[in-house]
Parts: sequence; C-alpha cells; structure tokens
Amino acid sequence: MKKLSKYLFFIFFPCILFLILSWEPSLNAATGTYYLDSKTGSDLNAGTSPVEAWKSLEKLNTISFKPGDKIFLKSGSRFEGHLAPKGSGTKREPIILQSYGKDEKPLLEGKGHEPETLLLYNVEYWEVKDLEITNLGKEREPYRAGVRVKLENFGTAHHIHLKNLTVRDVNGSLVKKEGGGTGITCDNSGDRRKSRFDGLHIEDCYLFRTDRDGIAIRSSHKTRDEGWFPNLNVVIRNNLLEDIGGDGIVPRGCDGALVEYNVLRGGRTRCDDYAAGIWPHSSDNTVIQFNEVSGMVGTKDGQGFDSDYNCTNTLIQYNYSHDNEGGFMLICNSGTGLPDNIGNQGTVIRYNISQNDGHRIFYITGPVKDVQIYNNTIYTGPDLDIEALWPGGGNNGYAENVLFANNVFYVDGRVTYHYGGLDVLYSNNAFHGKQLNAPDDANAYRAEHQLKGVGTGFSGFGSLEGYKLKPGSPLISAGKSINDKGERDFWGNRLKEDKAASIGAHSGRE
Repeated sequence: MKKLSKYLFFIFFPCILFLILSWEPSLNAATGTYYLDSKTGSDLNAGTSPVEAWKSLEKLNTISFKPGDKIFLKSGSRFEGHLAPKGSGTKREPIILQSYGKDEKPLLEGKGHEPETLLLYNVEYWEVKDLEITNLGKEREPYRAGVRVKLENFGTAHHIHLKNLTVRDVNGSLVKKEGGGTGITCDNSGDRRKSRFDGLHIEDCYLFRTDRDGIAIRSSHKTRDEGWFPNLNVVIRNNLLEDIGGDGIVPRGCDGALVEYNVLRGGRTRCDDYAAGIWPHSSDNTVIQFNEVSGMVGTKDGQGFDSDYNCTNTLIQYNYSHDNEGGFMLICNSGTGLPDNIGNQGTVIRYNISQNDGHRIFYITGPVKDVQIYNNTIYTGPDLDIEALWPGGGNNGYAENVLFANNVFYVDGRVTYHYGGLDVLYSNNAFHGKQLNAPDDANAYRAEHQLKGVGTGFSGFGSLEGYKLKPGSPLISAGKSINDKGERDFWGNRLKEDKAASIGAHSGRE
C-alpha cells in the first residue's frame, strides 16, 4: 500500500505543481473591481484598489471583463488614447464603468488617433457614466466620434446605458454624405447575423462642439423588406446639447424610440448641408416630447423638429421650439418606394409651442400621408415676414390628408400661406395679425385671442406662462373634436373625454 501511495504521489504531484505554477488568477476574482489613476497609478500594479491602481487605458483593453465587474477611473485623471473594453455583463450583473472621487470627471482624450475615444464593440449589459470624452484630431475625419457603440453580426444587444457623460470637441467631417462625425453614435449592422439594440439608454449627458452631429443611431437593417430589424426600447432623455455642427438628435432604424426632456441650443452651426434639430428616420412609433430646441442656423433645413421619411406614427408633442432660422416643423418623404422607404404616414404634431421660428413654420414636402397637426400655439414677432406653410413635392407627389385643427397662429409680423398640391383641411383654428392668403377655415376664430402674454418666452419651459389662455377666453372649449386627443395639454392639465377641445396648446383649465 505504501509503495502504491508513493507511486501515485510521483505521478500526480508534478501535474498538480504544474497547474499551480501555470494558473493566473483573475486580478480581482473576488470583487471584480478595478481602478485606474493617471497620476499615481502604474500598469505594474494589481489594479484592484485605489492604492494599487493601473495607469493607462491600454491596460484596460487587455482585460476581458465579466458580469458584475466594476471599473473606476479616478476623478481629475487625464487619459490619452483609445478605450475599447471587452466582455459582457448579464441582466442581473451588468458591467459598470464610472468615475470615483469628488473632483471633476476623468477626461479621456482621443486626439483623433482612432475613429472614436470610447468604443463598446459587440458587447451588452454595460453601464458607462460620469466621464468626460473628447476626440479632437489635427484634421477633420469622416466617422469620427467621441463615443461609439457598435454591433456587427452580433444579434440583439441588451441594456447599454450611457449616463452623465460630457462629450465635447469632436471634429468629425461636416459632410453628411462622407459619414459626418458624431458626439455619441450607436451603429448596428451585419450581413451574416442581423444586429440591434434592445434597451439602449442615453441620459443626462452634456454634448457641445461635436461635429457633425450630436446623438445619432444608425442601422443597416432599416429597409422594409426582410432586412427590417429595428432597435427596441431606445430612450434618449434629459440631455443638453450646445453648439452642434449639424443635426442634434437622430434615431434611425428604431421601433418605439422615446426622445424626451432634451435641450438643444444651437445646431447646424458649421455644416453646409441639410440638418435639423430632433428627428427620426426609418423608424416607427417614435415619441418626441418635452424637448426644447432653439438656435438652429440657416434654412437647409434648419427646423427645430422633423418627421422624416420611412417612418410611421411619429408623435411630436409638448415641445418648445424657438428662434430656429429654418422654422418649426419639417414633415417630409423622398418619394422613393419599397423596400427602402415605406413613406411617411400617421404623423401627429400636437400641444407644442413655437416662438419666432423663421423662414417656414411648417414645411410639408413629398407624398406624406395622414398628418394631424392640432392644438399647437404659434407666435411670430414683429420683425418676421415668413412662410406659415410651404408645400413641396412636384414629381414625387404631394401630401395627402393633412389636418390643421385647433391651432393658434398669432402673428405680430407677417406670414404667408402656400398650398401647392397639398390635400389639406383647416378647422377651428385661431388667426391673429397679418396673414396673407389665409386658409379657408369655416370655423376659424379671428378676433382677439385673450392669451396672457404671447412673445414673452425665453429659454426654459418655465418662461411660457404667457401662452396660457386667460380665464373666460373664447378659445376655451371652442375646438374641433379630435379622436385620441391625448391625455393632457402642454402644462399637464388633464383633458377629459366629456369636455370639448379648446384651441391652442392650453386647454384653459388649471
């Protein structure tokens, strides 16, 4: 028996010793927590505590992170390079990348060395927050971004949350046809396996001086044939965008995207091609609400909001648009057909306020269908001589079944209406001031509107009390009945089914 034990010992001991010597444990298998400090860290450290922090982004790129891992970047640190972490979390245990400490956000500077500074490629269940990111190269380059989330032949990627990021100074190309550039871009593609996002959230971020665009979602699966594979549960909420070179916020290839409580101040500030503030493309059931857009530059397109082509059932409500040179609202369709374009159908524009938007308040171009524009309040100041409505279409066709109802057009300057080939009905709108070629509205109200103080808005929803109706205003309960008129007016007053509709964005109720 002793001989047998010795025999087994000499057989298995070398094997066990080999396994012990060759085993490389996880750097922090117990906690899954890693630290990065550009000032006092070293890539020779264990990386598992603040005093043993790593130093460089390159070190993080060598790790394949696991569910539940947490990566902390020291506040006040400055990191130059490209961060492209690997690995995915799970529904219960996402991977978290964020700052630690009480000073300013850690800064990641791409300096144009790579197409983006932070790349999440073919991963899911990630939360990234509390970082500052730039990507300013020596020359402008197409497709340059601050943050890029990219799926390629991946399938469905769940739960990617970007929160409280500052993304600034990204000098991508200003030309849309070249691919432009973007502050935050989320792209999905794949010839072998379709890819999409499910649970993509971009919230509480601050973007400024990003070229060409601010926040964009791009999809290669947006045609209406067998390629249609839309992104789901996309939320873009409570972001501030300032001095954006082109378009502000553009969700593409989505179903049910929610874009709300964002503020855009200054768009199309540098590009020469067409750009608008907030608009969906190749998307269905998009809800755009409680946003403020101002300072869009120029008239190509230059509107605050847009319902674009290859979209159905776009809902644009409870927004504040002001001082946009191109106007308030673009509704368009290119006129091309399937599979690339299902058209533009079922757009609803309701309970919005537009103040001093220029050039064309409403531009409806191409063969859009079934548009409802109701209970909006429009004001143009004494210095404006603009188009209230401008049609486009020509050989591609004109809009069909457009309804303007219960809107207030309050003009202190002058506006002109053009109809072209539009199939448009006006009903129960209120008109005040100099309006040339005014619409034929048998139920129009053309006397004093008794609004509290039009034209007094400035930045912020709190400045819009002047657009409420005075008590006893004749516009209260004077509107056309609308099916599915919504649950509330601009100020949140509940709209009761048994009460007649009012005219304008305010119901007259408190």
